[in-house]
Amino acid sequence: FLDTSKQAIGMMFTHFANVYLSELTEEDPCSLYFIIFLLDATLGVLLIYIGIRAVSSIVEWQQWESLRFGEYG
Repeated sequence: FLDTSKQAIGMMFTHFANVYLSELTEEDPCSLYFIIFLLDATLGVLLIYIGIRAVSSIVEWQQWESLRFGEYG
């Protein structure tokens, strides 16, 4: 439930941002949706990757065993 609700909220945000931007700029909504999707799929994933690497480095540096990614006991 949590994963699907996160996806639904993200898609609703993308939809409303697309509608707002298309009215603001008078551009084609389909092309704006494609641009927003590409930015999310590239820069969004890159930012998540950088964040996970940073948190993982801090966890290793502080030796917090219970907070390691992928270690579920």
